[in-house]
Amino acid sequence: MEIAGKKAIVTGGSRGLGREIALTLKALGASPYVISRTQSGIDEMGREFGIPGAAVDVGDEGQVERFFGGYAAEHGAPDIVINNAGVTADALFIGKKGDNLSKFPLSNWEKVMNVNLTGVFLCAREAAYYMVMRGVRGVIVNISSICRAGNLGQTNYSASKSAVDAMTVTWARELSRFGIRVSSVAPGYVNTDMLKDIRPDVMEKIIANIPVGRLGETDDVAQAVRFVLENDFFNGRILEVDGGMRI
Repeated sequence: MEIAGKKAIVTGGSRGLGREIALTLKALGASPYVISRTQSGIDEMGREFGIPGAAVDVGDEGQVERFFGGYAAEHGAPDIVINNAGVTADALFIGKKGDNLSKFPLSNWEKVMNVNLTGVFLCAREAAYYMVMRGVRGVIVNISSICRAGNLGQTNYSASKSAVDAMTVTWARELSRFGIRVSSVAPGYVNTDMLKDIRPDVMEKIIANIPVGRLGETDDVAQAVRFVLENDFFNGRILEVDGGMRI
């Protein structure tokens, strides 16, 4: 795909990876449109970078349907959709402090699944619907994670990202007949706000296990997304961008 001139929607696009991806797409000549849960983030993207957006809860079917319907009516079907919105809510499956046991909270499970899994499903479904309706040979990129293989304290997050990759393969097989490609990019540990609560000693151990000797940067992931978009033979696969780390 030639990125210049294409219409792109980036979920979770007002900060972190989503923000970097949106800025990269704009620099390459695309017209990005970001969605986020917070209006303040949307306002900042518009004010600082001239990138429009809308506040949408990606886990709410009604909101997602209304957004994509309105977008398609005004702009036509998107050519590119980056499903980047994601959250964490970590806890041990069974925790123990002294004689006290704790269970992984169902609320943590539901919070993460609603955004990371249901949100990806809904946004990809609506995007594909309008792409097929308008005859757009588009690309959907889902942001996965190295943690899809399982990670301590992340039952919910790991399960959600593993499921995203399974959906990616399924959609690639189903949508290829319409000229739509679907793939995932699976980052390792990237220097974003999502890592801000990790203790310094734990962070040192994480970096020590990354062969390239550093955290990833948002641009590393944005360039991986660019590769997926531009390479028309890349489809139904998960591109790991983790500095050589394996969990």
